[in-house]
Amino acid sequence: MNVLTLNTHSWLESHPIEKLQQLAEKIIQEDYALIALQEVNQRIDSLPVISTHNFHPTETQLPIHEDNFAYLLVQFLKERGQDYHWSWTYNHIGYSIYHEGVALLSKQPIQPQAVVISAEKEPSDYRRRVLLIGQTKLDEKNITVLSCHYSWWSEADGFADEWRKTELALQNHISPLLIMGDFNNPASKKQMGYDLVLNSSLQLQDSFLTASEKIGEHTVEKAIDGWGENQEKLRIDYIFTSKNLTISSYEIVFDEKNAPVISDHFGVSALIQQNKNIR
Repeated sequence: MNVLTLNTHSWLESHPIEKLQQLAEKIIQEDYALIALQEVNQRIDSLPVISTHNFHPTETQLPIHEDNFAYLLVQFLKERGQDYHWSWTYNHIGYSIYHEGVALLSKQPIQPQAVVISAEKEPSDYRRRVLLIGQTKLDEKNITVLSCHYSWWSEADGFADEWRKTELALQNHISPLLIMGDFNNPASKKQMGYDLVLNSSLQLQDSFLTASEKIGEHTVEKAIDGWGENQEKLRIDYIFTSKNLTISSYEIVFDEKNAPVISDHFGVSALIQQNKNIR
C-alpha cells in the first residue's frame, strides 16, 4: 500500500486552491491508503461546518471550520469518487490568524487520539505540539499511524522531551507503527533528534534507508519558515515504521519532478507491505 506525508503549509502559498487540487489529483493518481498532513490550517474567524463527511473526532475536538484544509481536501476527493476517512487535531495558533493542526486520511475508518507532547500547553504559543494517533488498517491488518509536527532539537523542552512523551504515548498501542511527519531534525545532524528516533525503544526503521528503491532524498532545499538561514538540502520529513514492515520504495513527491511544488516542503511517499504473520 502507498502512503504519503506532507507539510502542506496550507493557505500560506500562492494560489492555494490550485495547490489543494494538485494534491488531490496526486492522491487519486497514486491511490494512497494512508496520508499524514501537517500545518493543516483553518482561519480562527471562519465559520464552523454543520456536518463533516467521514470525520472521526478526538475526545478534545476543536470544531472544524469551513476553510479547514483537510476538510476541503476530503470534499474534493469525494467529488472525484474517492472516499477517505479523516481526523484533525489542533496544535496552536499559527501566524496569528489560523488554528494550525495535523491530519490523517485513511481508506479505512480511524479511531483517533490527540496527545499533547510539549511542555507548553497554551495554544497561543507555537511550541504547543500535539500528536494525532490513529488506529486503522493497512492491507486489512491493524496498524497504528501517526501524523506529527515536532519542535527543533535546540529548543528548551524541545524535540528530545517531545520524543520521550511520544514513546510513552505509544506504549500500549497496536503494533506495527507508522510514524509520519515533519520532525524538524535533519538526518545529517548526528547525536541529535534523528539518532534519538533510530535508537528509540519503539525499534523503528527509516523508510529511506530500508527501501529497495529510492527516488530522491531531501524534503527541504532552501530557506523556509522555521529554517530561515538554511542553505543546505535537508531531510527533515520522514516515514518511520516498525521493523516488521517491508518498504518496497521511497519517493520524494511534489518536487516539480513528478508533481508540482505545492508547499515549502516536498512530500515523502513509500510503498509498504505488512508481513503475513502480522494480525
